[in-house]
Amino acid sequence: MIISQLSISPVGKDISLSKYVKIAINKIKNEGINYKTNAMATVIETEDLDTLLDAVKKAHNAMLSSGAKRVITELKIDDRKDKDVTIKTKEKSLQ
Repeated sequence: MIISQLSISPVGKDISLSKYVKIAINKIKNEGINYKTNAMATVIETEDLDTLLDAVKKAHNAMLSSGAKRVITELKIDDRKDKDVTIKTKEKSLQ
């Protein structure tokens, strides 16, 4: 299972980015993959790298389609093969 952290920001747009974040989140939601938003990024859970990268590409391109002339996308990937991890198991381990 892959757990990743995604942050996409249009540059040179409004000060508030929430409406643009919603555009990216809707693209991820439409992919039918598990995700969880927080104050600074979105955590995504996928079975494989291709699924993750396809979803990230769609979210990135959605920002450009929304009128952004410049987009910064940051992606952190935890691709763990030694045991089965999910967003929920990672959260449980912190309790």
